[in-house]
Amino acid sequence: MQTILVIDDDESLRDTIGVLLERENFSPVFATDGRSGFEKALTLKPHLLLVDLRLPGMSGVEVCKQLRADKVQTPIIVLSAIGEEIDKVLLLEIGADDYIVKPFGTRELLARIRALLRRVNSETRVLRFGDVEVDIDRRTTLRRGRELKLTPAEYNLLLYFLHNPDRALTRDVILNSVWGYESYPNSRTVDAHVVRLRQKLEPDPNVPRHFLTVHGVGYRFLP
Repeated sequence: MQTILVIDDDESLRDTIGVLLERENFSPVFATDGRSGFEKALTLKPHLLLVDLRLPGMSGVEVCKQLRADKVQTPIIVLSAIGEEIDKVLLLEIGADDYIVKPFGTRELLARIRALLRRVNSETRVLRFGDVEVDIDRRTTLRRGRELKLTPAEYNLLLYFLHNPDRALTRDVILNSVWGYESYPNSRTVDAHVVRLRQKLEPDPNVPRHFLTVHGVGYRFLP
C-alpha cells in the first residue's frame, strides 16, 4: 500500500482527502503545519506528498525547496487556492511536480496522483524492500549488499511481485504472467518458486513478511 503525506492546515480538507485516499487503497498520513510536514517527509519517506502552499510555521514553498535541497526526490503535488500566483516556472523553482487548484474534484485529484505515481514508477530502475535491492537494468539482486544468485524464473517471479505489491494474486494468474501456460501447466511450480524466494530473501523463511500466502487464493507480496 502506497503512503501519501498530506500537509494542510485545513481540517475539513484533510478529512475529505483522507477518506478518498483510504477508499482508493492508499495509506494517508497527515501534518497540520509546514515544519512537522517537512520532518514527516524526511522520516516516513512517503510515496507522494500533497502540500498546501499556505501553511503555518513553514510555507509550502519552503517545504518543497528544503526537501529538494536535502536531495529528497519524493514526488510533490502542490495544493493552491484560486488567485494564488503559481505557474510552471514557480513549480520548477520550488521543486514540485504538479499542482491542483482548490476547490478541486476528487476525480481530478486522484487522476493527478495516479499519473504522477505511474510516471515516477516508470523511471524507477532500482526497487527495494526490506534489506533487498533489485536493479532492473542490470538484473541483479542484492541482500545486505551481497549479490544473490537467482534463476531466471525466480528473478522473473520476484519482478512480477515487485510490480504488483499488496495484491492477492492467484496461482493461475502468476503462472500465466511469469511462465505462460504452455511452458508450465502445473500451478505447483509457483509454490515451489515462492518457497525458494522465501529461503533467499526473507529474514525468516518460516515466518514470511514479504511473500505471504493468501489461503484459498494464492500469494500477496508486501514490500
